[in-house]
Amino acid sequence: MDQSVAAKEQPRYIKLNERDNVAIVVNDFGLPAGSRFACGLTLRAFVPQGHKTALVDIAQDQPIIRYGEVIGYALSPISAGEWVDEARIRMPEAPALDKLEISTAVPAPLPPLEGYTFEGYRNPDGSVGTKNILGISSSVQCVKGTMEYAVKRIRAELLPKYPNVDDVVPLTHAYGCGVAITAPDAVVPIRTLQNLALNPNFGGEILVVGLGCEKLAPERLVPEGVGDAIVRMQDEAFDGFGAIVDAIMTQAEARLKILNTRKRETCPASDLVIGLQCGGSDAFSGVTANPAVGFAADLLVRAGATVMFSEVTEVRDAIQLLTRRAINEDVGRALVREMAWYDSYLARGGADRSANTTPGNKKGGLANIVEKSLGSIVKSGTSAIAGVLSPGEKATQKGMLFAATPASDFICGTLQLASGMTLQVFTTGRGTPYGLAAAPVIKVATRSELARRWKDLIDFDAGRIATGEKTIEETGWDLFRLILDVASGRTKPWSDRWGIHNDLTLFNPAPVT
Repeated sequence: MDQSVAAKEQPRYIKLNERDNVAIVVNDFGLPAGSRFACGLTLRAFVPQGHKTALVDIAQDQPIIRYGEVIGYALSPISAGEWVDEARIRMPEAPALDKLEISTAVPAPLPPLEGYTFEGYRNPDGSVGTKNILGISSSVQCVKGTMEYAVKRIRAELLPKYPNVDDVVPLTHAYGCGVAITAPDAVVPIRTLQNLALNPNFGGEILVVGLGCEKLAPERLVPEGVGDAIVRMQDEAFDGFGAIVDAIMTQAEARLKILNTRKRETCPASDLVIGLQCGGSDAFSGVTANPAVGFAADLLVRAGATVMFSEVTEVRDAIQLLTRRAINEDVGRALVREMAWYDSYLARGGADRSANTTPGNKKGGLANIVEKSLGSIVKSGTSAIAGVLSPGEKATQKGMLFAATPASDFICGTLQLASGMTLQVFTTGRGTPYGLAAAPVIKVATRSELARRWKDLIDFDAGRIATGEKTIEETGWDLFRLILDVASGRTKPWSDRWGIHNDLTLFNPAPVT
């Protein structure tokens, strides 16, 4: 860490709310002791970039305030100009779910935003995809190797014959047998697999590869009315592995022929289904990237689109700010229901929401899950919360939705795909190569230093907000236009250019037998 470089720059901090008694250091690589801000505050110790310094003296047990909210209490006296790191903060209790205000501050409808379109793939059911992909589902983990072998051959031997199809994606997972298939919570992974196959980017073409003896019968993954769509490896008609692979390829080619007829057409922005997610968050997440995403989310909602944000543990400590925005009492109660379910789930595992905050989050300046949550929910913008989805449930309405998921990047992405997401916006402060094969992912950096260093992994730099080069509004509009370009296939995000995609990961809270 080159403190001499930081010392040459004008010391800068960001204070977000008039009530705040801490602020974060903006300068790349942090600032050394003795650095003097324009207001006259002098640092008493080195403070890394993104970490907090006290703006005033804070007595022991007094609240530490950021975003205008209490993120904790001082474990010992803190002097103005000192580094306020996690070791100096006692985390507050989570908001009590039985005392929340519901629908007491419902935002007025945002003015409509008309005339914005993208080039998408319209499906027979009216949904619109941003990609044209053949998705091949699996009913059990046992067939994963066979599917991957078959997909390798499909890509090499068949896909070149159908140039309008973007890819063939195996929807593999570690479920289907050795599990308590009738347990109440088994509804989560089963619903997720059923809805994954229906993602608009797959064009409605269903194909399932099963083994034949698994608990999750392949028939459960095929919608009613769909004809021959299952290849069972244990079918006695197959004479050897080669015959099984040939059957998969034959079924795949029939669907590739249909998908190859799909063409992009001009669609209103209201046909978009956008997922929002954080990964590798830092203290700038709630200052730059997430506010820009929130502004873009408001534009999407104004245009009539469906937008979903997720990650229960990154909402739980700021839930009091969201229930007030619930469009009605039913939606507010649904938010509470999902928080309570997850509290119980964590308690059964002997954990609580504090386990969410990673070493990287802390290195990036986030002291605890309370501070992280307050920055995370900014992605949801300012519109009313119009609906709530349980994990893996399909979205059927427009507006800003909360789609309940764990905070794991991979599980959240999988569940959002099941909910119908066709494009994801993913903010990061620490950096991640995360990507999804089934939908384009726009990665947004919270800091310009990361965007420069990872110039061929980061798609959008929101760090210019912190340096004053761009406003939140300007950055939000830029991001909104990028979303339309990526959805139209005009711009390819870096994860798709490199072909780096994470595995699908089911959320299975039910017992394993």
